[in-house]
Amino acid sequence: MSKQKSVLMTEGNIGKQILFFSIPLIIGNMLQQMYNTVDSIIVGNYVGNDALAAVSSSTSLINLLIAFGQGAAVGAGVIVSQFLGAEKRDNVQSAIHTALALAIALGLILTAAGVIFTPFFLRCMKTPPEVLKQSIVYLRIYSCGFLFNIIYNMTAGILNAVGNSKRSLLYLAIASFTNIVLDFILIKLCHMGVEGAAIATDISQAVSGLFAISFLRKVPTAYQVNLKKIRFHKDMLLKIIKIGLPSGIQNMVISFSNVLVQSSVNTFGTKAMAGFGAYLKIDGFNILPVLSFSMAVTTFTGQNFGAGKLDRVKKGMYVTTIMSFLYTVITGTFILLFVQPIITLFTKDKEAISYGVLAATYFCPYYFFIGILYAFAGTIRGVGKSVPPMVVLLLSFCVFRIIWITLILPHFHTIRGIYVLYPVSWTIGVTMMTLYTWKGKWLTLQT
Repeated sequence: MSKQKSVLMTEGNIGKQILFFSIPLIIGNMLQQMYNTVDSIIVGNYVGNDALAAVSSSTSLINLLIAFGQGAAVGAGVIVSQFLGAEKRDNVQSAIHTALALAIALGLILTAAGVIFTPFFLRCMKTPPEVLKQSIVYLRIYSCGFLFNIIYNMTAGILNAVGNSKRSLLYLAIASFTNIVLDFILIKLCHMGVEGAAIATDISQAVSGLFAISFLRKVPTAYQVNLKKIRFHKDMLLKIIKIGLPSGIQNMVISFSNVLVQSSVNTFGTKAMAGFGAYLKIDGFNILPVLSFSMAVTTFTGQNFGAGKLDRVKKGMYVTTIMSFLYTVITGTFILLFVQPIITLFTKDKEAISYGVLAATYFCPYYFFIGILYAFAGTIRGVGKSVPPMVVLLLSFCVFRIIWITLILPHFHTIRGIYVLYPVSWTIGVTMMTLYTWKGKWLTLQT
């Protein structure tokens, strides 16, 4: 294997390795969030509040549709990193070609589902009539890019698993620049509205996916891709599904609970949708780096677990927890102090701004719970135990939220009743995950 193109983290300074591996992931996620945010800022300022609400209302549904593909990418990444750590070249080859075959199949299925069922999905979410037409147009066009979205996520998972996160960052940076430029051209200059925002995103996702595939075809390493070899290897597919399915189900069910939350927000009208949607764009700049730390420790754990170095696995978890805790405290404080002028970038409507500012008061003081939760969950996934984190996140982020929305919220029908769901569910989740990490028998080598 070429050491110039892959990074093994089984030796050396743990903190430095996790941090340096995390930085490209963080920047990449920030770039992705930035061009999604620019979409909303441009739509809000040049198309209007209803258009901003239309784009915002589709976000949770989009996350639901691509959730299983993201879980599959996690499963593939864990498998590849473990085989890389164990220096099993043939298994690495089998894993990546199976993963890409799975990505193509999922991408085609999701595209068809998005195009066909968009009106049904949005009506089920109680999307207000005044924004329904624009929401349907946006989501249908956006769905046409699902294939490239899933392919990029899978290729990024492979690159991250072999320690080459800088390469996936490069392609994401190119996609972000492409998206922002096309936003200005299609929305501001060509006056294409939400159609322009969706087309810009589709093209940028195609660019990142094609660049990543092109690189994997040429790189002279164990993870080189041969397009003719892309097919399902039954044994490897089962391994990927075994780890990826729990993550995929977790992502889907949590996304479904977020769809229910969005449906509840929709009942408060377009201004609540616009304000809450704008804040969720800001929220992403806090949450996504935490997920980057989690992905980094998953890769670190997979490689060290594959090499039989359990002590490094435990130390990596502690280091990642500290990093995530410090980051969320700093950014949560910053957002809370400056949320009003930031929300104003999206909309000048005072009522919509007030909804966004109120959300910050419920979210920001408790972000550090998410940092701890995902540090533990990422480590445990890295050893191949993806079911326990799935169960914890499903119970706290999904079951609890559904119970609250269906049984409690109707008696306290205010937007505060929706916002409080988040810190309470984070508290439940971090408590359960900490107990499992402390008491569970997850760090044992397979025989």
